[in-house]
Amino acid sequence: MSVMTPAPTEVETSMRGQRKVRLGTVISDKMDKTVIVQVGSAKAHRLYKKTVRQRTKFKVHDEKNECGVGDLVRITETRAISKEKRWRVLEIVEKAR
Repeated sequence: MSVMTPAPTEVETSMRGQRKVRLGTVISDKMDKTVIVQVGSAKAHRLYKKTVRQRTKFKVHDEKNECGVGDLVRITETRAISKEKRWRVLEIVEKAR
């Protein structure tokens, strides 16, 4: 007697939560299947209210080695691929000139 499991419903998939998506620039493509993407954001200083630019670097999985330095890419959070890689390339928004 085999028991069939139903396909995941909308409620079950929404319980997992949305994965973070970021837009950034590739600053290094020297590794195999990995690129380093710099994501920038601007936040107001808590006391002085001046806009402060903040930059974060992510090691991102690029399965087909398509990305090059200067490309604008959209990345998404994913399971741990290696010690430091927790992001992967969703799409290349704009190729570098």
